[in-house]
Amino acid sequence: MNLAHTTVLLWAWGSLQAFEIVEKENIFQRTPCPAFLMFDNAAYLTDMSFELPCPCKPEEVSAVVWYYQKHLGSSHTKVLTDFDGRVLTEAAQVRVGSDMLVRFSIRMFSLLVFRAQPEDSGLYFCGTRKGDYFYAYDVDIQSSEGMVATFKDQGQEPLEDEYHGSLRVFTTFWEWTPCDRCGVRGEQWRIGLCYLQSPDLSPRYRKILPNVVSCGSRAVPRQLRAKASDHNPELLVRSCLMPCEKKKKVQEGVMAIFNYVSKVGSRPWLPQVPIQFHQQRLGHGLIISCPGARPEHAVAWDKDHQYLYRTQYLKGVNGSMRVFIDHGNHLHIRFTQLEDRGIYYCWRQGERIAGFRLGVTSPGRYPVSFSDPETRAALGLILIGYMLITVIFISIHLCRCCCYLFRFCPNFSPRLSRPQL
Repeated sequence: MNLAHTTVLLWAWGSLQAFEIVEKENIFQRTPCPAFLMFDNAAYLTDMSFELPCPCKPEEVSAVVWYYQKHLGSSHTKVLTDFDGRVLTEAAQVRVGSDMLVRFSIRMFSLLVFRAQPEDSGLYFCGTRKGDYFYAYDVDIQSSEGMVATFKDQGQEPLEDEYHGSLRVFTTFWEWTPCDRCGVRGEQWRIGLCYLQSPDLSPRYRKILPNVVSCGSRAVPRQLRAKASDHNPELLVRSCLMPCEKKKKVQEGVMAIFNYVSKVGSRPWLPQVPIQFHQQRLGHGLIISCPGARPEHAVAWDKDHQYLYRTQYLKGVNGSMRVFIDHGNHLHIRFTQLEDRGIYYCWRQGERIAGFRLGVTSPGRYPVSFSDPETRAALGLILIGYMLITVIFISIHLCRCCCYLFRFCPNFSPRLSRPQL
């Protein structure tokens, strides 16, 4: 290939890239904004991250600003921008319970909200700095507290639809997740969120199906929302079996060095996944998170060679569980005991990706800090005990004073009988 052909190919490649950029910029020109502002309904589960695209904007607008309102027409509106370019927020840096202004990011005119909480439910507007709106969303974040787990292997069935006159309350399930383990029996599940169907919904909210929105939508009147409040999200779980993908063999040179090092003694233990070491005090609680996992991912936990299946270890299966998996795929260990020592492996989307070697140490002496939640809980219990004792003490003395003032208090002092001569 001569220089002329190379030049022509590079010129054609550059033209294609320029055409692709122009096509992305012309998306907003091809998508007209609605003449009357409507709200697209979207529902998610607690701790999920979601993205709200801004599919249209006027041609003269070069940057968008996102706004948030709890209710339509509310005087309190949050502006989700700093007007100078938002610093990009990564999902791994966001903690549970952080304010929404810390948990969002704007990328390519789209709004990203990380680890959503029920208080993030509301109306999101895509607009300009002057407050002109041209697209809006009605977001419903449903709480995982009280989530109903259904195990198909045990013959259980999902919740039945509820009917209240013309109101129908039902569960809409997402797609099945991949099998959470490979090579052994695993589990897969699908999340179900609460939806309702009624002819009495507000016409300003756009529905996927006729008269169907999520239960927490602002399109639902208050009296209908109260009837649907007892219908909790669901989790449908079933067994599965998936073969493991063949991994690339370790290079022969690395194995030769490894065999040479282990030639004298026994071959040392070589972990197949990265292992993190952690020391935990005896009797204290611990929560382990799987790296890069989200609530919608297929996540599994093992302890050494024991598989922690959700059928036995899902939160709520047993009220007295000390070790359990919550609906956000976190592994909880309450009141750590010596038998909890070992390696806890984490599976994500059918692949084992990390391990946590847990060591348990005796309490010993450690400085008391008021930032420790257990210290605050202990102080709270002590104060409540003192307050109860004080209330009981004052109540007894007030009763005795009232008795003596009105002279009807019985005399409980023992009478001394005189001996008869």
